[in-house]
Amino acid sequence: QVQLVESGGGLVQPGGSLRLSCAASGIILSINFMDWYRQAPGKQRELVARITSGGSTNYADSVKGRFTISRDNAKNTVYLQMNSLKPEDTAVYYCNVLGTGVVGTPFDSWGQGTQVTVSS
Repeated sequence: QVQLVESGGGLVQPGGSLRLSCAASGIILSINFMDWYRQAPGKQRELVARITSGGSTNYADSVKGRFTISRDNAKNTVYLQMNSLKPEDTAVYYCNVLGTGVVGTPFDSWGQGTQVTVSS
């Protein structure tokens, strides 16, 4: 079983920055995708950013140019650097990791979520 532990959320003023981290632990043979999602109150969960095993990245239009996703393969960790934060970025942020675990079984694991609040 692959577990994810997130950290780095908090309260920040508009225009500020935060860095989220998500570390995967367990028996991991390979990781295909590492994603960050967010869910604001009353809204559906949305994909914010994705990074593939090869390092290719994709972003939601709303965060392009402000957020950067990266990964440390040696640590099975994904990061989300968030700059120029806006009040509309306020949400619970979740990491999601898809890969292959013990005896070649695919896994699709979610983090517990971390609150990001952008407010003056």
